[in-house]
Amino acid sequence: MALAVPAAPLSVGGATPVIAWRELAPWLLFAVLAAVAVLFFVGSEQGAVSVFAGTAVHEFVHDARHLLGYPCH
Repeated sequence: MALAVPAAPLSVGGATPVIAWRELAPWLLFAVLAAVAVLFFVGSEQGAVSVFAGTAVHEFVHDARHLLGYPCH
């Protein structure tokens, strides 16, 4: 049995859709949390604080550390 997929409505006049803040807020929160996690791993993993043992994370983000100005050696 095939599912019917409704056709997307065509935009007439080139109007830009408006997205409500209530719909956008969870995605913005997710993006901010993801950015903070990336900055943590690039900036401080294997530095003063270490979540994972070994140097795998440090070596994986080594060039990004230099690009963002973090000293690592």
